Amino acid sequence: MSRWPGETDLTYPEVFSCIPAHAKYGGKPGQLSDAQTAQYYKEGFLVVKEFFRKEELDPAREAINQLVDELAQKLFEAGKIKDLYESEGYFTRLIKIEEDFPGANIILHKTEKLPQAFRNLWSNERLLNVVEQFVGPDIGGHPVWNLRTKTPNNEATTVPWHQDSAYMAKDSYGKHILTAWIPLVDANEVNGCMQMLRAGHKLGKVARHQCCVGPTWYVETTKEEMERSLGVNVEEDIVTCPIPYGGMLLFNNITPHRSLQNSSNGVRWSMDLRWYNPYQGEGFWGLKKGVVMRLKDKPGLKIDWEPFEAENRNALQATTISSEKLDEFDTTVPGPWMKQWEIVNHNRHTAAMMMEQSAV
Repeated sequence: MSRWPGETDLTYPEVFSCIPAHAKYGGKPGQLSDAQTAQYYKEGFLVVKEFFRKEELDPAREAINQLVDELAQKLFEAGKIKDLYESEGYFTRLIKIEEDFPGANIILHKTEKLPQAFRNLWSNERLLNVVEQFVGPDIGGHPVWNLRTKTPNNEATTVPWHQDSAYMAKDSYGKHILTAWIPLVDANEVNGCMQMLRAGHKLGKVARHQCCVGPTWYVETTKEEMERSLGVNVEEDIVTCPIPYGGMLLFNNITPHRSLQNSSNGVRWSMDLRWYNPYQGEGFWGLKKGVVMRLKDKPGLKIDWEPFEAENRNALQATTISSEKLDEFDTTVPGPWMKQWEIVNHNRHTAAMMMEQSAV
C-alpha cells in the first residue's frame, strides 16, 4: 500500500499515556488533582467545568466585540457589506456581516491579532500552573492558536474527526502539545460543542487522514480508520463535552476529536490555546516559533509578545503552497498539511496548491 508523507508506523504511547513526574499536584493555585491528571492520561482529555473567574474571561469577549467592529468597518469601507450592523451584539453581529459577505468569519479566524485580553488569558498564572503539570516547567505558547468564529449552520466552522498532529509536520508526532479549548459562551450540543474519542491516544499514533472535507480546508480521519489503526470502538468511545462559560476542555495533539454543527441562533465563540516545551522544536513546520511563557531557569521571565504577533501564521503557511499573495479579504485557508495527505476532494482552498504544482 502506498504511503503518504504524513503516515508512519511509529507510535509514542509513553508520551501520551504515561503520567510524568511533573503532573503531580504541586499545590500551586489552579493546579489539578492527581485524579484529574490521571484521567487526562487515561482518556486523552479532561473536562474542567469550573476554572476561570468571570473577570478573567469577560475581557476576551469585549476584545472579540472590538475585533468584529474592526472587521465590519474594514468591509464596509471596501464596499463589501451594506451596513455596519452596530445595533447587533456579541451573538449576532458577525452573523449579519456574514450574510452580506460570506466568509467574513474566516477572515476574523485568520487575523492572528492578540489583544491584551487574549494575551492575559493565554498566560493566565493559574492556567500556566495547570499547563506545567502536563508540559513541564518550561512552557511555550504554540504557534497554532485559534479564535473560533462558529457561526450557525456553517460548514467552514463544523470540524470533522481529526487529530491535531495531522496538521503538523511528522517530526512533531512524538511531542506532547497541550490544548485548552475555552468556550466564550455556554457550549452545548445545540451550538456545537466538542466530541472526543475516549482513549484514541493510547497507542500514541497518528491515523491516516484525507484532505479536504467539503468546501473546507480540514483534514479528516474516518471511523473505519480510527478503529483499524487506533484500537478504539468509535460508537462506544465517543464522549460529548458540553462546557459552561468558565470551564475548559484539555486534550493532547493525538486524541481524535471533532466539533458539532452550530444549530443555534447565535455565534458560538471559543478559543483553542496550545502549549509545548519550547526546547522540543521550532513550533509549526519551521515557519513560526512559539512564544516563551515560562522557563524554570528564569523565574520572573517577561513574555515578549511582539515578535510572535508580528508573524502571521496563516500568511506564512499560505506561502508553502502558493506564490500568490493573498489579499486582506481572502477567505481561503491553505497550508502545508494539504501536501501531507491524500487529496480526495478539491475546492478553492486546494486550488492555489494545484496551480503552483502545475507551474513547476
